[in-house]
Amino acid sequence: MAECPVCGADVELENDAVQGELIPCAECGSELEVLETSPPQLGEAPAAEEDWGE
Repeated sequence: MAECPVCGADVELENDAVQGELIPCAECGSELEVLETSPPQLGEAPAAEEDWGE
């Protein structure tokens, strides 16, 4: 379990979660990034940037 940095809800991580994986928060719908797996730590996922086909 880890805590959502946006709403504070408990977010369950899969046993095979890896650093950098993106997961949604079931409570607020925010997209979160796994920062650490032991101990579990989440952060807000960076906003996707447009590449305009570059």
